[in-house]
Amino acid sequence: MITFDKIVQKVLKKWWKVIFNYDIFELVDPEQKPEYITIVNKIIYKLKAQKIIIPIRNWVYIVPEKWDMDLNEIDLIEKYFYRLLKKYITYNCRSEYYISWNKALEIHLKNFWIPEKITVVNRNISKKVMIWNYEVIFKKISGSTKTKKENLYSRFSKMTTTVTIDDIWFKISNLELALLESCTIWDNEIWVDILLVNKALKKYSKFFNIDNFYYISEYKYNLAVNRLKELSKNIDIKLYNVFLDIIKKNGGVFVWEWLRKI
Repeated sequence: MITFDKIVQKVLKKWWKVIFNYDIFELVDPEQKPEYITIVNKIIYKLKAQKIIIPIRNWVYIVPEKWDMDLNEIDLIEKYFYRLLKKYITYNCRSEYYISWNKALEIHLKNFWIPEKITVVNRNISKKVMIWNYEVIFKKISGSTKTKKENLYSRFSKMTTTVTIDDIWFKISNLELALLESCTIWDNEIWVDILLVNKALKKYSKFFNIDNFYYISEYKYNLAVNRLKELSKNIDIKLYNVFLDIIKKNGGVFVWEWLRKI
């Protein structure tokens, strides 16, 4: 069996600086046989005692840099948040995901602050995970074609781009999908962030890939298109006419103002 010193060396090399219980178990015994559980628990206790790992939740640990060992819990979590996020995403979704809703649009606008809620669209999982006071929402997305209702992950996962945050690669909604998602109310407690959407409309009105709006809106986001039609009216009349045309092409379903919630 691998020695404790070798386990320490391997833990310290974890590039994401985030480790789960099963990672440590795998170092001790790749087959993860039940008879090794007691040994693994003792090793975890020793790693914590020596501050080689710092517990965030029962089975989640940060592997801190030496100068981070005395940080309080919230400062530690905020410093390593995107590494924790990527670890949770990989654990739950592997590579089949993209970051969605407001955070994706904020990233396009070069805003990398940590939101209270971050939405991760994926193929199969719907659940919520708390990282201290920050909520990660894993969400499936469905919509209707002219003939059937379907899981839209396969279609919309093509409408993504990759970015690096803290040297970690993430997939996020492309600009057009992020804009439509940000005009969609997925949580009854939070309405559309008008300032955020207007900022994106003003900054990128001449650079949107208009074909993407047409493609995405075939399957979802009628309310969002209605909201964007109204918001773009005083920003870019050509863009306003694009959203107006999309509504007409998709059956002419206009939404009353009180339902647009803007």
